[in-house]
Amino acid sequence: MNDKPFVFGVATADENFTDREKETARLLANFQHGINTILISPRRWGKTSLVQKICRIAQSDKLKIVYLDIFSCRSDREFYDKFAEAVLKQTSSKWDEWMEHVKLFLSRISPKISLGPDPMSDFSISLDLNPKSDDIQDILQLPEKIAQQKKCRIVVCIDEFQQIAEFDDSKTFQKRLRTVWQLQKSVSYCLFGSKKHLMAELFEKKSLPFYKFGDTVYLPKISTADWVKYICERFEATGKKISGTLAKKICQTVDNHSSYVQQLAWLVWGLTEKTATGKEFAEACQDLLNQNSPLFENQIKNLTSSQMNFLRALKDGIHTGFTTQNVLKKYQLGSSANVSIIKQALIKQELIEIENGQTVLADPVMALWLKRIWE
Repeated sequence: MNDKPFVFGVATADENFTDREKETARLLANFQHGINTILISPRRWGKTSLVQKICRIAQSDKLKIVYLDIFSCRSDREFYDKFAEAVLKQTSSKWDEWMEHVKLFLSRISPKISLGPDPMSDFSISLDLNPKSDDIQDILQLPEKIAQQKKCRIVVCIDEFQQIAEFDDSKTFQKRLRTVWQLQKSVSYCLFGSKKHLMAELFEKKSLPFYKFGDTVYLPKISTADWVKYICERFEATGKKISGTLAKKICQTVDNHSSYVQQLAWLVWGLTEKTATGKEFAEACQDLLNQNSPLFENQIKNLTSSQMNFLRALKDGIHTGFTTQNVLKKYQLGSSANVSIIKQALIKQELIEIENGQTVLADPVMALWLKRIWE
C-alpha cells in the first residue's frame, strides 16, 4: 500500500483512486472501439487520474496509448513539436524504430532531434516547419501512419486541450486539426482540460470546428457513500479509525470536491492518534482554510466592488434571481446588463460556474473562507 493514505494535488492511482466505475467503463469502451472522447469537469475533480487509469488498462500490443500535456504550449508550432515527439516516443520503445518512423513519415520536414542523458529513451524534437500545409499534414497524420504500419490502433490523449483556444488564429488551427483527425480510421482522441468553461465552449459552440467531435462526458462528483467507504477503509488500513458520520462530514464540508476530500481527510488523519473526533476535524478545517487563504486573497484582490458584491450574494445563499430589484439593490449590482457582465468575468476567472441552472462558487473551500472573512 502507498505510505500516504490520501493523495491530493497530483494524479492518483491504485488504492488512492476511488469509484468512477461507470465513467471507467464508458471511457474504456470508447478507447477500445475508436470513439473520440471529450471529458469535461471543473478542475481537480480527477479527470487526469481517470484518463491515466484508462490508459493503463487499455494499453496492449493492439491498442497503443499516446499521452501528452499541452499546458506549456503557447503556439501551434509548440503543439506540433510536442505532438510529434509524444507520438514517436510512445508508440515504440526502440531507438532504431523511432528513427525509422522519422525517415518514413517526417522525411519532408527533416526534424531536429536533441538527445537527452539517455539517448535510447530520452529525446526532444524540433520541427523546422514550412508554412506549407503538407508539412502540418504529415505531423497530424503521424499516428495514423504508425498505426497502419504496426497494424494496431492508437488513442491520443491530450491534457489541457483548452490551451489551443489561446493560440493566435485559433479557429484556423482548430479547423486544421479536425479536418485531419475526423478522417483517421485507426486513431481516436481523448481531449480534456482543467478549464471547464473553455472546454465547454470549444466543443459545444456550433460555430467552432470541434462541435460534436465525439462522446462528451461530463464528470460528476463522486457520491458521498463512495467517499465515506473510501475514507473509512484508508483510516483502517493504517491502523486508525474514523466514524462514518465524521467521514460524511468531511465530504459535505468540501461539497464532495475530489481534491479537497482527499486533502481534508489527510489533515484529519494526520491529527488523529487512534480514533478521529470532532476536535481533529475542527483543527483540520482551520488548517485547510489557513493553507488556502493566500491563494484566495490573490484571486480576489483585483476584483471590482460589484464583482465582490456578487460573491457576497453567493455566500449568502443566493444562486438565482440576481436581476430582481431586491437583489440588485441589496448587493449594489447595478443594472441587469451589468449582472451579465459580472457573471461572464467571474466565470472566465473560474471563480464561479453554472451548475444545474444555478450560479455557484467554483471552489467550495473559498465559499467557507468568504463566510469566515465576512461574518
